[in-house]
Amino acid sequence: MFNRLEISALPPGPRWAAQLRFRVDGEEVVGKAVGEGGRGPFTDEALPADGHSPLSAVGEGRRVVLGEPECTGGCCGFVSVFVQRHGGVVEWSDWQVPDGEVRPPAYHFDADRYDAEVARARASAEGLRASS
Repeated sequence: MFNRLEISALPPGPRWAAQLRFRVDGEEVVGKAVGEGGRGPFTDEALPADGHSPLSAVGEGRRVVLGEPECTGGCCGFVSVFVQRHGGVVEWSDWQVPDGEVRPPAYHFDADRYDAEVARARASAEGLRASS
């Protein structure tokens, strides 16, 4: 059984530029690991206008930073995950989280649905950029 990913682009606020929220199977993933006052990745970094997103899953895996605590990642550590495509499956595994936080489990997504969700989120981010 595959996990279900949902990516939401949040509008900019008084403190941060537009950022992303990640839900897996309906549960917030990054928010739990960064704690109160932390942030997810900025939309322009994770879903850039040129379409070359670090979230894109390819055969050669890569580490993707998904958030940081209020004190900054340089202080307490970032939330990052290793993203890799294995044929028809995209895997998020080998989480690194700030000191004292609980590591999420590995997640496995249907590759076609994963690609569609990243594309949908990119279109949503483009809408935020256009309205700014």
